[in-house]
Amino acid sequence: MLKTGKYTLTCYTVEGGSETDIGTFAINIRVSDNKLVLTTVMALYGLEEWKDTAISNLGNFKPVYRSSSSTLKDMVLHYGSEVTGYYLDKKSGKKTQIKEAGSAYFVDSYTYPFLLSLLPLSSGYSTEIPVYEYLPANSSNIKKAIVEEVKRSTYVSKFTGTHEVWEVTVSEPATGQKSVSYIDQQTRRLWQIDTWSNDHLIRMVDKETDFNSIKSPFDKAATLQMIKGGKSVISGQVFARDFDDNGTVFAKMQVMNIQAKQVAPRGTQVILIPYNAYFKEWIKVNESQRKKGREGIALSDDAAQCIKSTNVYDDKGHFEFVNLMPGEYLLYTEFGYDHSYSQSEVVGYTDHYLNGMFQGSTANTVNRNYSTGANAVIKKVVTVTNPGEKVEVKLKKTRA
Repeated sequence: MLKTGKYTLTCYTVEGGSETDIGTFAINIRVSDNKLVLTTVMALYGLEEWKDTAISNLGNFKPVYRSSSSTLKDMVLHYGSEVTGYYLDKKSGKKTQIKEAGSAYFVDSYTYPFLLSLLPLSSGYSTEIPVYEYLPANSSNIKKAIVEEVKRSTYVSKFTGTHEVWEVTVSEPATGQKSVSYIDQQTRRLWQIDTWSNDHLIRMVDKETDFNSIKSPFDKAATLQMIKGGKSVISGQVFARDFDDNGTVFAKMQVMNIQAKQVAPRGTQVILIPYNAYFKEWIKVNESQRKKGREGIALSDDAAQCIKSTNVYDDKGHFEFVNLMPGEYLLYTEFGYDHSYSQSEVVGYTDHYLNGMFQGSTANTVNRNYSTGANAVIKKVVTVTNPGEKVEVKLKKTRA
């Protein structure tokens, strides 16, 4: 059940049901020489990274080594028949040498939350775990972590859907802290952990950085060659037009467009994606994810480096891509504009009589001008057939 790998959790503060992103918590788990090695980096926005390493014996999880470095402290612990090391308080500058008994069985305080997934979890399961946590103010550095409750639940991932999980509630009477971990019943993956301390809730959620449903291989060198190694050019104009393809006026009920063509403003970004098998599948998968109400799949760093961008360079919506090789490319852009139109509206009726007899009514109308904000999102696949070819395109958004 112990899975070697790298994982990243997003950290939130939760207040009134609202989550605020405060940083990330990266975890690296590996097994080496019959030891469990756990290294983490806590990166909170605006603060120096907090780095921790914890090494335990794989057979019984008794700790061997622990180091911790943050803006508040530096600490090193060596475990054996004695616990030795030091604790440096960076605020006061005070350095405390550590030497105390270590023969009793316990696990390291930093490791035990990750060991919960290895317990024989089942509905109603409970246990107590002796935990060592050094703090200069402690009279005793061994405390109890009590697994109070285990029950079945579900966790809904934005990427991979619903998972059956164990909801594991743990309390620490000595500190007053409480946590609830959501652990996959099949894989024992830690999807989410909520921790309460002094009535403050911190939530950590798996970012699923290892999730990738893109099966097509990606060749970075060949893809970069497509956008840098040729002499072809794609140029054109970006604009929005409030008519459909048949030239029919946008609104069908007595609406006349005032400003039919709106070009993208200078500086509008235009994206060019090499439309190979990898990117075609990536786009298809992300469209499927959005239809399911899930988040899209992020590109790898290598793939992201193969996307080219340029900006509209004048007030007429023109753009240009150069140094391209023959192949298919997907162009993408979006921009905001004002949709202006006039509309004929009926404001009343005039009845007509002849010799006192009703002859009919005519509508009284006025023309009113309107302007509303609109957003144009434009995608177009463009093919460059020959080396050195210059392809002219119109990136047009049509409203029907």
